[in-house]
Amino acid sequence: MSLPNDRPIFLERAAYRRRRLKDAARILPIVTLAALLLPVWLMPDALSGAGGMIWLFALWLLVIAVSAVLHRRLSAKPARSLPPAPPAPAQIAPGGGAAPDEL
Repeated sequence: MSLPNDRPIFLERAAYRRRRLKDAARILPIVTLAALLLPVWLMPDALSGAGGMIWLFALWLLVIAVSAVLHRRLSAKPARSLPPAPPAPAQIAPGGGAAPDEL
């Protein structure tokens, strides 16, 4: 079985990176929840007072920074892989002059 000639075997680098950024944005809440709850379950005494508040706000700031970076990279326009088409040549009217709409 052969692959169709019109489709590339591999994704373009920009499309691949964009998909991985979308994956990272989807998994960020799950990673955040794990980072929030696992230390509380494993070390409840260490995170019961001021240490817990510092951990909570440090994690909160980290999640805000990561989500801002992901948002900025995902909202950027993807780079075009094909160069823009050249402009159409000027239309020549019968008789050798320019077309009436170009006058």
